[in-house]
Parts: sequence; C-alpha cells; structure tokens
Amino acid sequence: MSAPSFIANFDSAAAMALANARYLDGQSFDALGQPAPLKPPVKATGWLPSRAKEKVFITSGAFETITPRRVHRIDFTEVGEWLSEIYPPGPYPAVAVGASNGALTHLYTALGIPWLPQTMLVPVRQRVHPDDPADAMEKARRYGHKMMEHLPDLQLHHMHDASQDRLMVRALTYFRVKRRVLGADYERFLRERLQPGGTIIVPDCRLTWRTTRMGERYVFQHGAPDGLTEEEYHHGSRRVADYLARHDSPVRRWHGPELDDETPEAEWGFERALLDDIERFARENGYRILRITYERPSDTSPMVADLYRWRNAARRVPANRLMVSSFVVMEPYWTMRTGAVPFWMKFNSEPSLRELDEYLREAPPYDEIYLMLFQHGVESPGLPSKRDWQRVLRHASRRGTTLGADLDDFPRDFAHFARYDGVIQREIASRYPLPPPLPLNDFTRFLDEHGDRYDLTWDDTGPPGAGQAREGTLQPSAP
Repeated sequence: MSAPSFIANFDSAAAMALANARYLDGQSFDALGQPAPLKPPVKATGWLPSRAKEKVFITSGAFETITPRRVHRIDFTEVGEWLSEIYPPGPYPAVAVGASNGALTHLYTALGIPWLPQTMLVPVRQRVHPDDPADAMEKARRYGHKMMEHLPDLQLHHMHDASQDRLMVRALTYFRVKRRVLGADYERFLRERLQPGGTIIVPDCRLTWRTTRMGERYVFQHGAPDGLTEEEYHHGSRRVADYLARHDSPVRRWHGPELDDETPEAEWGFERALLDDIERFARENGYRILRITYERPSDTSPMVADLYRWRNAARRVPANRLMVSSFVVMEPYWTMRTGAVPFWMKFNSEPSLRELDEYLREAPPYDEIYLMLFQHGVESPGLPSKRDWQRVLRHASRRGTTLGADLDDFPRDFAHFARYDGVIQREIASRYPLPPPLPLNDFTRFLDEHGDRYDLTWDDTGPPGAGQAREGTLQPSAP
C-alpha cells in the first residue's frame, strides 16, 4: 500500500516509519524506500552540473505537494491505515507512539516493535521568495485556518526555513501536523497489535522554538534547529548576511513576523496533549507506559549506540564497527546484518558533526567507522567541510570512510541516496543473522545499569493496579 498522497515521502517521519517497518519485515531500506526503477535516474544526477541538480531536487519535491484547495479535505486516518499495512501483524510486546527520532528508530528495530509518529509533513504547493518568511506566512494563512477548522484533533506548525530548505520552499510550504489525540486509526492499531498488558513507549522530545501564534492550534515557525541559531534566524548575523549575499538575495537578514509564543519544535518536538490521550487509553485498556524524555533529538544517539554495543557483546558479535546515519539516510537492516553499531546524526551540519566527534572522543575506540550523509543541496551556514568530515573519520583505528558519499560534491551528491545501500554490501563483508527482538526488560535493565550516563529522563509506569513506577535521571557519556 502506498503512503497517503498528502504526506511527503521525503519527510523524516514517513521515512523512519518505513525504515522501521522494512526491518521488522526482514527487508532493507534501499534508496530511502523509493521504488527500484528510480535508482538509475537518481544515480545519473551525479553527472549533472550543480544548477541542474538543484532543479531536479526542487522538481522531485514539487511532485509530492497537494494543492491548497485540498488541505481541508485530507483524512488523517489514512496514515494509520498505511502503517497497519506496512508493519507486520504482530502482536507486539510494545508499540512506540510519539516524536520522530532516528536513534530511537534503531531502538525500535532492536526491540522488534513498530512506531506510530505524532508528526507528519503535508507539503502544500505555494510559490514564495525563500527570503520573505512573512509573505510565506500570510499566503498560507487562509488555507491553514481552513485546514484547522476541518481537523479539530490536529495542530498545525507552518515551518519556513530559507537556510536548510532553501531549494524546497521555493515550490512548497511545509505544513507539519501534530496529533493531539490518538484517533480512531491509532487506537485500532494498538488494540489489534499490542498484546494484553503491553507497553506504550512515548518518545517525548522537549525541544521548543519561538513562534507566531496564528490560532488556537496553528503557529508559524521561522527557521529550524541545526546550522544557524534561533537568534540568527530572527535577528541576523554576519554569516546570515554572507549566505544571503552568495545567493544574490535582496536582503541581508530575514524579516520574519513578530514572535509571541514558544511551542514544540515543528519537526522534532512532542506536543504534550497527545500524552494525556495516551494515558487515558492506557488506563482504559490496561497498558503500561514507558516515557523517554530528552531536550534535543540527538540526546538519544549515544544511548542507542551504547545499547547496541552492549547487546553485541552479549551476542559475541565484535562491537568494533560504527555506522553513522544522517537524518533519513539510515539502514537498520544492514546495520544489524553487518553487526554494526548505529550512531544517528539529526542532520549534516556542524552541531551534528560536533556531537559525533564528542561521542567518539568519549567512547572506546572503533576499528571501523562508516558514514552516510544526507544531501540537502545548499551550502547553508554551518555546513562542515570535506576536511571536517575526514577529521572525524580518523577516529577509526583501522578504517574510516563514507558509504558512497562524495565529499567533494557534498551537499549536492543526490546520487548517494540511490547508492549507499549497495556500497554497504560491497564495503562490509561481515554478515550476522538477524537476532531475535531484544526483550523490553533487557532494555530497562540496560538503563538501570548504564542510564546515569545520558542526557535523558525516563519513567516507567505499570498497568493500573500494579502499584509501581520507576524513574531515573540520566547524564552524559559512554560505558
């Protein structure tokens, strides 16, 4: 079954859910889950000049948009129906429901459980100048309100980012839609797939962003985390001015609308209203809740990497190989088959590189480090150089290299999207059988033994009548 036509296949939530489902079904996540016939033309973009590559990138995004006239007619229960089709039938000891997170996607595959995303991207056709966020907000206002009038259980975060999404925002508007309640489709999924007395895992990302309030359930977000700081989006800086000058922009800083609120970040932040409904549903059906709370999406990456290392040691698999994923360029199946340890970077800019570097400085050395890199097509502020990536790969004691990403062409090596899966199989010879799912009790035991090393908090609430709750506050570092 294809994904609903109103959600974007290039969205983090859709891609991570598909990568997770493919693993649970014993399949790889080739070419970001795109059909095999698209691989040759994507690989062929490697021969194009930069401008032509950008046009291909913009056109591919524009193909996934819906018209503004359609936004109030979409049926979000189609999302649950799609997820019911792509995930194996179960039943499962646990199901995750909540914020998008690439590191936790690797946790779900280790546990052998599905994840139901709270936030999905609805790309809406709209042409604006990328450096005029106020105009982007005003042009979308009418149909944004109309969308919310017809979808009372959802909230809308209109996001506009002329730095990381400079190419795409010329052709489309990013409507990120968050569930405030489970809805009939997710409740049905949980009743049918979650075993009696099972656990609902809630990834609770506390990342916020200053926004402009458009309505009770509707905000406008100028900018996005990674690369530039929030202050630079709102008030400018030397590197913002230099960036705009390089693109022949008529302005040297962005003039966004007045800020009057602070809300969950559009793509990664968790809207707490959904937690109330999950707790209601768990009480009514006798389920346990395990809530994992973190401030930044990348806070989960060291914990998941160390969990894999801990588990590989128990499986007697050498824990000496690190596979670094970036945004949606990930491969849970081949991570497990090659006995690799996953480390997820939220994006491809300096904060992500710095977090990877910090992890590698503190962790016991890896013999091999393999890097996949998301390509977004723009030399936006805060983008590491080829030398920066090579420096971090030198943490490997034996071999550090990319998995088919051409660092000379970064961040326009779109052919990497169709190449990384094949390169994994050529570059890494080791093969291990897929292990049985990690029991949830083993995961909580890992937290009990090592959890005080990470920037996470967690609480584990038993089913009604169990009379017990466990919780902990976890601080950074590696075993």
